[in-house]
Amino acid sequence: MKSNLDLINECDNFPYYDDDPDHYTRLVASYYQFGLHGTQKVLGWILPWIVESMPWNDDWVLDHEKKRILPNLKGLQSANLSEQNQIIERTLRRGQESGQFRVLEKWRNELYTIHGPNHIVSMDRSGSPLFGIVTYGVHMTTYVNTPNGMKIWVPRRAKAKTYGGMLDNTVAGGLSTGEDPFECLVREGSEEASFSEELVRSNAKLCGTISYFHVRDSRAGGETGLLQPEVQFVYDMEVGPNVIPKPNDGEVEDFRLWTIEEVQAALAEGHFKPNCAALLLDFFVRHGILSLQNEKDYVEIVSRLHRKLPFPTVSAV
Repeated sequence: MKSNLDLINECDNFPYYDDDPDHYTRLVASYYQFGLHGTQKVLGWILPWIVESMPWNDDWVLDHEKKRILPNLKGLQSANLSEQNQIIERTLRRGQESGQFRVLEKWRNELYTIHGPNHIVSMDRSGSPLFGIVTYGVHMTTYVNTPNGMKIWVPRRAKAKTYGGMLDNTVAGGLSTGEDPFECLVREGSEEASFSEELVRSNAKLCGTISYFHVRDSRAGGETGLLQPEVQFVYDMEVGPNVIPKPNDGEVEDFRLWTIEEVQAALAEGHFKPNCAALLLDFFVRHGILSLQNEKDYVEIVSRLHRKLPFPTVSAV
């Protein structure tokens, strides 16, 4: 059985400096820093084996001494966003054609944003863990207050998906380039749970964010050990007993209305996708289900749900 802190450790599993400064320093020093023209900020970390395997060409400036990689604009203006977008896409396409990266086998045709301080560049979602950039998503917990207490709508992921057969949050999805988080939630609510636009717009409430630094395992699909720092926009939606989510796009198999005790038991048994478990712990904290009185690791759990990431994060989207 997993403790609540075990669940946090499974999601936020990149090492912390304070736990072992020497190990952390050596590990980070082994990575290549991914950057873009127009900023000195490091926007992601690339693992050494990825640098060795990626079919780079003169579209890139690779500084092996400083371990820094950025697009080569060849005399164009440093803030040329279009050219940097094209360089990244061409490189990921070559990586896909090379067959070196299983994570690129399924091209997503969904752009994820690389947020720099002054500009935005994008890459296909499938390539984001190869560059270790911060990605963003929306997650919503839909619940019902019944005479017998609160109950939560819990979906089971389709077996053909990554983390196949695991439990998920009621609605969840990645945030594409140029997409507003709430509009993303409305879209995902319709696609995944057959929620009407009116229902979501009228009842969903933004409750904050969580952030964590995840290192992917085999359940995520593709290579293991890829770096995936993430920020999730967190929503709650209370509905009446007449609102019943239904699968729509094949992402989930079914929905079940579970008591808090049933959700807690499934968490302890490890049935939830790691980041969805973290989202539920955040829900429990905010609703007073998890407290100082019943959780010995309460302070660490709350802190770990809001990790400060080592890369720039968006201030507004």
